[in-house]
Amino acid sequence: MNISKIRSFITQNQGKIFSFKFKGARNQTEEFSGRIVEVYRSIFIIKVLDYTNRVKSFSYNDILTNSLEIKEIALKK
Repeated sequence: MNISKIRSFITQNQGKIFSFKFKGARNQTEEFSGRIVEVYRSIFIIKVLDYTNRVKSFSYNDILTNSLEIKEIALKK
C-alpha cells in the first residue's frame, strides 16, 4: 500500500467510525474508537468517541509504517 491509496481510503471514509490502535514510543499502545472528521494533504483528524471528546491528528505515514492500525466497527442495528 502506498501513501496515495491510504489518503484515498481515509478521504472516502471521512465521517465513519473506526477502531484505532496506535503504537507509540517505548512499546506503549493506545486503543480507541473515533470518527475521521477532517482530511488534509498531510494529516487527518480523528475525534475520539469517549467522555473526553479528544481530538487526535495522524499522518498518512503512520498507517504506512504500521504505527496506526484501523479496523472497521460492525454496528448493531
